[in-house]
Formats: sequence, C-alpha cells, structure tokens
Amino acid sequence: MSTPYPSHASTDYDGPRGPVLVTPETKRLGGAVREAYVPPLAQPVRHGSLADLPFDNADAAPNAVVLSRRTPSGRWTDVTAAEFAAQVHAVAKGLISEGLMPGDRIAIMARTTYEWTLLDFAAWAAGLVTVPVYPTSSPFQTRWILQDSGAVTLVTETVAQAAAIGPERDRLPDLRNVWVMEKGHVERLGEVGTAQVPDQEVDVRRGVLGPDTLATLIYTSGTTGRPKGCALSHGNFFAEVDNAIELLYPVFRAKTEDEPSVLLFLPMSHVFGRMVAIACIRARVRLGHAPSLKPEDLLPDLAAFRPTCLLTIPYMLEKVFNSARAKAEAGGKLSTFDRAAAVARRYGKAVEDRQTGTGGGPTASLKAGRALYDPLVYRKIRQAMGGRVRYAICGGSPLGQRLAAFYAGVGIEIFEGYGLTETTGATTVTPPLKPRLGTVGWPLPGTRVRIAADGEILVAGDHVLRGYWDPAAGGVVPAAQDGWLATGDLGELDDEGYLTITGRKKEMLITAGGKSVAPAPLENWLRQHPLISQVMLVGDGLPYISALITLDMDGVSHWRRMNGKHPVPAELLIGDEELYAVLQRALDEANRMVSRPESIRRFAVLPVDFTEEAGHLTPSMKLRRESILREFADVVEDLYAEGR
Repeated sequence: MSTPYPSHASTDYDGPRGPVLVTPETKRLGGAVREAYVPPLAQPVRHGSLADLPFDNADAAPNAVVLSRRTPSGRWTDVTAAEFAAQVHAVAKGLISEGLMPGDRIAIMARTTYEWTLLDFAAWAAGLVTVPVYPTSSPFQTRWILQDSGAVTLVTETVAQAAAIGPERDRLPDLRNVWVMEKGHVERLGEVGTAQVPDQEVDVRRGVLGPDTLATLIYTSGTTGRPKGCALSHGNFFAEVDNAIELLYPVFRAKTEDEPSVLLFLPMSHVFGRMVAIACIRARVRLGHAPSLKPEDLLPDLAAFRPTCLLTIPYMLEKVFNSARAKAEAGGKLSTFDRAAAVARRYGKAVEDRQTGTGGGPTASLKAGRALYDPLVYRKIRQAMGGRVRYAICGGSPLGQRLAAFYAGVGIEIFEGYGLTETTGATTVTPPLKPRLGTVGWPLPGTRVRIAADGEILVAGDHVLRGYWDPAAGGVVPAAQDGWLATGDLGELDDEGYLTITGRKKEMLITAGGKSVAPAPLENWLRQHPLISQVMLVGDGLPYISALITLDMDGVSHWRRMNGKHPVPAELLIGDEELYAVLQRALDEANRMVSRPESIRRFAVLPVDFTEEAGHLTPSMKLRRESILREFADVVEDLYAEGR
C-alpha cells in the first residue's frame, strides 16, 4: 500500500508550515544566486503504486465523495471512494480478461472525461502503462506515438477518432485492440471482467508494482518535431503530488465552509492536468471533469459544479478578464470596470507587499475602494467561475504581473508554477501567503533548481523522469546528467530563491494555451515551396501560431509570368490576393501534418528576405529569431491585434 502523507494538527489554515516558512537554501557563485533548494514536506513513498490510491481511499473513507460525474442529462452525480474503487477494480479485470499483460502499453485518446481517470487507475491496477494521446492529434502523430510506444490497445473517445487511425493500422503491428468510449466499451470491460476474472488477479498485479515501476509514457515535442516519450514512474508522481498537496495546503487540505473541489478542464493528455487529477484522488478532494473549453459549454459546468479551485492556464484567465471587460463596455460601464480593475491590481500588489514584508498592506481607502467594486465587478467575475473559487493553479506559460495582481484583488489567489513533462508537472510553485508577482515561485519541496553558467535552468529531484523511451535502445534511456535535468529554458534566481523565466535556450514555442510547438518541421516543409524563401513561426506566449514569410523572387517571377502578370518588386506584392491564396493553400497543406493547436492560423509576407548581412541569419543559415522578432515586431503585433 502507498505511504500516507502526514496530517496537520490544526484544521484552520494559517499559512505554510514547516520548511515552507523558511527561505530556500541558496548558493551563490560569481555574486549571483545559482542554486535553490527546498526540503521535502512529504516522506518519499517506498512501497506501492498509484494503483493503490482508489483502494486506500475506499478502506479509509468509503463514503467520502472523491469524484462527481456528469450524466448525459447534464446533472452531476457524486461518486464515493468505495464506488470508484469498485469501478476501477472491475475495469482492471476487464483489461486482464482481454489478454493485456503487465507492462503492456495502453493508449488513451480522449478529452477530459471521467472515463479518462477511471481508465488511468484501472490500467495501473492491471499492471499496465498508460500512453496519453491528444484528441486533436493528426493521424500521423497518433500513429507515431502508438508505433514508438508499442501500444497494444488504443481507447478513443469517439468513433471518428477510431476511424481516423484506420488507414494507419497496417503500420501498427503491435496494436491489437481499438475501443471506443462513446460505444460503451469501457462499461463493457467492467462487465466482462466481473464475470471472467477472479478478484485475486488484480491484487497480485497491484502487489508487484513499486515506486520505480513505469507508470506512463507522455509524449512531448522535441526540437526536431518528433515527439519524445517521457518515462514517468509511480514514484515520480508521488514525489510531485505529495509535496504539492502539503505545500498547497489551502487548496487540498484546509477545512472551510466549502469542501475543497476541483473542476478539471485542461487536457488529461498533458502532464499538468494529469498530475492535479492524481493529487485530487490522493487527497480525496472532489474532482470533476469538463471536456470542453468553449465558454458556452464550460460556464454551465462551472455554475453547476461550483469548484473551490481551478486548474487553469493564462489564456483562460485572460479570456475571463477580456470577456468581463467587453460585457461592461457593451453595457456602457467600461469606465467603471477599468477603475475597478485598477483598484484590484493595487489591492493585490498591496497584499503581496504585506505578506513579503515590503509594505504595510492595503490602505483604508484601498479597502474601501475594493468594498465598493466587489458587488459591481469582482463578485460577477467570481460568479462566472462558479461562485466559490478561491484559488487557481496556473501554469503552461507566464501569467504576467498585472493579471496576477488583478485576480488577487478580486479574491482569487493564483498559485503560479513552472515545470515540464520531464518533471511530472510543476518544479517550482508560488508558496501560499508568500507570493512574488512576476516570478514562478520557489522550488517545489524536495527540488533543487540550479542556474548553469549560460543561464539554463537545471533541475534535480525525485519528480524528475526516469528517462526517455527509446525502443531501439531497449526501453528507457537516462535523461539527466549527474542527476541534473537540463530544461532548455533560461532563468534567474533572486536572493530568496524565487525563479524568474527569462527565455528559452531551445527554439520551442509555447502558446498562451500551454501547447509546445516545435517550429522546425513546418518551417522546413514550407521552405520547399517555390514561392517561399524563408519562414519563421511565431506564437511564443501568444494565442496561436503565425508565420513570417519571405518570398523567393525567382519563383514569384516565374509564377507571375505563367499567370500572364508582369514582374513586380516584392514590396509591391504585399496584399496581393492571388499570391496570398497560393500561400494559404501551402499553409493548409502543411497544417495537415500537425494538430489544430500547432497549426499556422495567420501569416504575413515581409517585403525583404532574411539575410546574413542584415543579421537575420547565422553563417550556417540558421534563423536569428530574436533579431527577426525585434525588427518585425510591428508585423507580429498586427498578426495578433485582431484577437486582442
């Protein structure tokens, strides 16, 4: 069985406890802080696995509500610990009855649904390894993940997803089963398993699992564009979630008038959403799943579920803010909203100053201003999130100081974090009551963060992955060097151990929605087009991917001659509708290779080509991305101006 994490003597939250109250241990080198370490808050798990969690909960608190499940009619029904354990047990037996053996990989391709979490724990109870696949993945991407992982079973949410992989089946010799949630196959597994497999078989398979056992392969884009399988163990997840639960005590453990609950609407295919789902099961915090991020679908779910905490990304918080502002403008109350937003930001910053000892806190006039605008503006924003939200865990990309201060002033504390798939989610996080707006917090308890000589962030801890999946090398190959994982990101540590992200050593783009996009594959593909000379993708921290395109004038001249047009200089072709139509078709073709979040939504044609002389290219013809972004900043701004 898994080791229980320590309990707290007090049931009232009065701030972080233990080592969290102490500034992280820091080391200096060359005058700058180069390393920070926060001791663990939770004891490491030495026995058992994640598969034990549903059964531990059923033994300890069988009637505790651990999940809520949305019915086809739209109502939410509670699921107790005993009921969830029974469902996990039945589906695990169903997987065994279908011939799946310990260590087999089972891929899950679905939105954020109850069945996702059920299958995750059932697969572990059967001794399997789960492989998430984004439901937006192209057939090529899906085939690559199934092929590389050696998955023997694929479970999709819809018939359409299953059909899309059909043409690739001849390239997937290991794939024996394709099951579909909407056809009732998960329920059918539970029925078959209950009838055919003895209970002891699940107990035996669970019993041989340990913290070092492989739990999941999560594929993340590499710089070459080919996804890499991050091999995460059961112990990696325990190190992550147990310390997160203890650190974020108000989210997971504090007893208030509202029992803690989390509505999960971020993809379960992403390690961030998966980690929080496991943390909720671990801490017995009521968990709900919302499969859609569309406001018309999500807002009713928030209103009905009424969570106390949201797992979110900056994009969603920006949408809530912008929607509220637009609604106020439509109602002729824009000036009121803007004044309220300014008060909220000042109030949030003043609270931070008091907590960090750099100020005295909100003044009497600021408190009065906040009280004035609470029923007019702030309460409506909280109501849009369900009415009970007090906390939000935000990751994927930087939130920004202004928005973080605004939500703090509204009454929603934001725990911002930084991490990778390779670190099982968060590797730094804002400590409760010790925020520092604009940073991504301290190292997660049990984590060391080091800044290399070139500014790259290095990470060490029990939550760091075992390695990358490489079937050609016989399985998992180590990822860390001397215990340190090189993140490819650049950052700085301040005197108190807070980390600030300053850039990326790699060329990876991470959109505002948290989607990692390797630009090279699409850029290289588009450069082969006869009308295109150079392409650079943009979109880091922005809502979607766009492209800056330069023209191959020889190709353009040929195209114009063939279409009965006279030669025109490049600068006069900006806005040519026929040319843009040709380029759009090229982009549409390239976008077929990737998922929707990775696709190029907009593009701009530049009046000049990229050259080494102008500082756009290196001697080896590589793009100098920062130089290009600086020179064409106004073009990039125009590409996103409509969305703002």
